[in-house]
Amino acid sequence: MIVYGTGYSPFVRKVLVSLVEKDVPYEHRPVMFHAPDPDFQAASPLGKIPAIEDDGFRLADSSAILWYLERKHPNPALAPADPQALGRATWFDKFGDTELFPKLIVPFVERVLKPNMMGQPTDEAAVSRALDKDLPPLFDYLESQISGAYLAGEAFSIADISITTGFFNFRVAGAAIDAQRWPKLATYIAETMERPSFRAAQDAKKG
Repeated sequence: MIVYGTGYSPFVRKVLVSLVEKDVPYEHRPVMFHAPDPDFQAASPLGKIPAIEDDGFRLADSSAILWYLERKHPNPALAPADPQALGRATWFDKFGDTELFPKLIVPFVERVLKPNMMGQPTDEAAVSRALDKDLPPLFDYLESQISGAYLAGEAFSIADISITTGFFNFRVAGAAIDAQRWPKLATYIAETMERPSFRAAQDAKKG
């Protein structure tokens, strides 16, 4: 399997973590958005990352890829069998992508991406707004939902992957979870990021 997309992307990281968890061999090609690579363009007609090619089958979008992997490589399962746990896992996958990520990525965009890759100045006001206003309600919610090692059921799942993946960029940007205010969230994220699959994904090619 070929995985297209820079390792800096939390969405690419979702796929890489899943592949390592399932022990599926892959080749990582760290292209950026809208890269001119014709194979990547064939796999991702909108130019978004990640995308995969698997024995001629092409697919884009991290969540679609995770569900594809779940059906093709069902063991170990990353989607809970219990209906309520599955519902939570699906919800947290969406929450991580659409609610958490846009706010969590702001410090990385402002402190890393813009000055180092785009030649633009950092907007620390935007960082402060994310840290002081936008993220606390989301962290409050996550703190209220954590009651053990996993967010959905009794095993590691797509919920844990989707919620944790963006915190790598958060950490690279010099931001951190206030462990006094959100002790369960801070512990949960730290422990999840120490899984071998997350450590492997963090070491992936950035492009």
